[in-house]
Amino acid sequence: MSQIELTELQRRLIVETQKGLPLVAEPYAEIAERLECTEQQVLDDMHYLQEQGVVRRIGLVPNHYRLGYVHNAMTVWDVDDDYANELGEKVGALEFVSHCYLRPRHLPLWPYHLFAMVHGKTEHEVEQQIAQITNLLGEHCRQADRLYSSKILKKTGMRLKSKS
Repeated sequence: MSQIELTELQRRLIVETQKGLPLVAEPYAEIAERLECTEQQVLDDMHYLQEQGVVRRIGLVPNHYRLGYVHNAMTVWDVDDDYANELGEKVGALEFVSHCYLRPRHLPLWPYHLFAMVHGKTEHEVEQQIAQITNLLGEHCRQADRLYSSKILKKTGMRLKSKS
């Protein structure tokens, strides 16, 4: 993967938007005003940055607790390696799984390598979801566990600093 050089405007655009878009009717016009450029320049640069893989996605991140999804569990699974990718994709496609990924095991203490975060409004709902995953994994799952969330952790990716 090759590195690209950002223009000053592109760098400022990333810094301006990395914490989210402004909650206004015309967010790109608002950003353009802040950056002292045109809305079309903002749109063109955002498109370019996505094409180049600098910006992976632009999306909404709801606060699931405010929506009533207060029971959340990271489920961990020890799945047969020959089926881990295939089964991981199936688990990740379930509507109640927000993210699913494979990580290395750390034997002998941690045999799990398939992780799937599930969300529900009740503990019973989460337990039903875990049962669905258990059925989906079937005989390829050797063992599993669940780690219930006890507090909200701030989730952020890497942030660019504004030039001082």
